[in-house]
Amino acid sequence: MQNIVSSENSSTTKIVQRLKRPRLNRSLSPLYRLARVSDYLVPSTLGAFSSESRIHHIPRFVFMGPAGGDDPIRIGIFAAIHGDESEGTEAIIQFLQTLEENPELARGFQIFTYPICNPTGFETGTRLSSSGKDLNREFWKNSSEPEVRYLENELRTWKWHGLISLHADDTAQGIYGFVKGGLLTEALLDPALTAAERYLPRARTPMIDGFPARDGIIYRCYDGVLTSPAKLTPTPFEIIFETPQHAPRPLQVQATLEALKAILEKYRVFLAIQQNI
Repeated sequence: MQNIVSSENSSTTKIVQRLKRPRLNRSLSPLYRLARVSDYLVPSTLGAFSSESRIHHIPRFVFMGPAGGDDPIRIGIFAAIHGDESEGTEAIIQFLQTLEENPELARGFQIFTYPICNPTGFETGTRLSSSGKDLNREFWKNSSEPEVRYLENELRTWKWHGLISLHADDTAQGIYGFVKGGLLTEALLDPALTAAERYLPRARTPMIDGFPARDGIIYRCYDGVLTSPAKLTPTPFEIIFETPQHAPRPLQVQATLEALKAILEKYRVFLAIQQNI
């Protein structure tokens, strides 16, 4: 597994040299430092594409938890598909640091994280990519956007058991989330929101972001968002977790961190119940 994930790069040093972007490097430097000494964290990058005479890559960090006895459970976590929503990026960094401190939290899991899915937008702090596109409206539409094509290939290749997308909504008054994948997904999101409520209130209005909602959970979503391929078997759970962007940033990061931990813990419980049925 490690050879597959790291095949695009021979060392962490080479990755850092290739990612010559001041803001991106500053943001991800804690993870590259951690990867140098970690037995679990493997860094790599996706593809290469040019924009404004520069070469860009999408960074990827995979935390390979201790073996759990069965085939590993693969989870994909994505952030900063909108370049001005870096709160999720910071939450992923803290999440991986937490797992490094307590690897048992990830026993039996392979956690693929993509902390900056829109590197050109991230560098400029803008929602859109350098091509002027909202990348989170481009998926599975034969998009020509290179970021979307690279991420779609990841979605096809790894066939994750679950997907989590992290966002910060500048119109939201509280935390909320979108669910896809049936009852299991809702049963994961609700405790995640409950855990996050220790830091930020839950949005409980009947309409959120233009969609009908119940207790901060939305069951429909925009067309073209980052999601798994159609007719994927088994169907993964899919959660989009949103924080209110105008809330204090440390509270957004901590709320997201607690939500991620809760999803991992609750999913492990569901798997144990399923095995005993």
